[in-house]
Amino acid sequence: MSAPRLADVVRLLEQRYPPATAESWDAVGLVAGDPDAPVRRVLFAVDPVATVVDEALEWGADLVVTHHPLLLRGVHSVAATTFKGALLHRLVRGGCGLLTAHTNADAAAGGVADALAEVLGLVDVTPLVADPVAPLDKHVVFVPVADAQAVVDAMADAGAGAVGRYERCAWTTTGEGTFTPLAGASPAVGAVGERAVVVEARVELVAPRGRRSAVVAAMRAAHPYEEPAFDVLELATLDGPTGTGRIGRLTEPTTLRAFAQAVADVTPATAQGVRFAGDPDASVERVAVVGGSGDPFFDAVRSAGADVYVTADLRHHPASEQRERAEFDAARSGHPATPYLVDLAHFASEWPWLTLAARDLTADLRALGTTVETRVSVRCTDPWTGRVSRTDAPS
Repeated sequence: MSAPRLADVVRLLEQRYPPATAESWDAVGLVAGDPDAPVRRVLFAVDPVATVVDEALEWGADLVVTHHPLLLRGVHSVAATTFKGALLHRLVRGGCGLLTAHTNADAAAGGVADALAEVLGLVDVTPLVADPVAPLDKHVVFVPVADAQAVVDAMADAGAGAVGRYERCAWTTTGEGTFTPLAGASPAVGAVGERAVVVEARVELVAPRGRRSAVVAAMRAAHPYEEPAFDVLELATLDGPTGTGRIGRLTEPTTLRAFAQAVADVTPATAQGVRFAGDPDASVERVAVVGGSGDPFFDAVRSAGADVYVTADLRHHPASEQRERAEFDAARSGHPATPYLVDLAHFASEWPWLTLAARDLTADLRALGTTVETRVSVRCTDPWTGRVSRTDAPS
């Protein structure tokens, strides 16, 4: 098989993790690389740091895909006199590109949240905070049967008819259309003053609401009638299959202590390790997860009825207040003091995604008749390197 171009790899990655879904403050996409360069080896890592660049160049990678951005904030220089500029220069000299998939990969299907849920063995998984599906219109057009395909083509070219990974999706049926042209009309079919009966197709396509004007204009331009008959219907806005975090359940209940140990066993070891808050012997089954910094989502976790919340970077005050509230509510209701908390290192919470991203890229390329060699970096890029305890602390 021939090697794909970098542009081909970027296109597939951006289909999985659309840049438009990234947060407004984020910086995602291709950072360095020639779109026409062949790609044979792709390294996946959490952080664009020196040890990852070492690994990429030693292995002969043509592209590094990282979760965290190298250039999150605007810069005026990438000179090699700065540590970030030096990294970029090393990659460019080594013929290796760099691409970032950050918040656009957090919520995506097969992204960071799904990967963390999968590695923890959760089933019946749904988004913790679902993203709404982009608002859609349904365009309904009545057109002579012979012209129906031309109208569908024009509307599709203007952005209608896309459903998931399919394009030009349309539904048609036929019936009789009747009309009487009045004085001053220039009918494409029939004559002024005479009732016309035409076999017409009813054509339906969906389109993003933001493309409404363009789709209607394309339809009018392709339609043979002077005054086409059509409807534009606003469809209900629904929650989509993606969003922040995931909520699911374990196949069997377990204790908080045993669950925390399981989390530690399936994620990379870090100096922090895995901390938990709550009764170690409490039973847990319903689990919420958010990869990366998760303390802004306590309200969603409570609303979802989670027994335990797995995330990273939990700060003292939000975690303390969450546990105080849980204990207070439990004392009044007699229910368990949930959600309990499991906190792991930021790096460790996002690392499981790398395996899914590598797997999905390989599958997408094979579907196109090409492939690359992938590797998931095993270098720990968590910034903390050790932990000590008081020597006189009680055991």
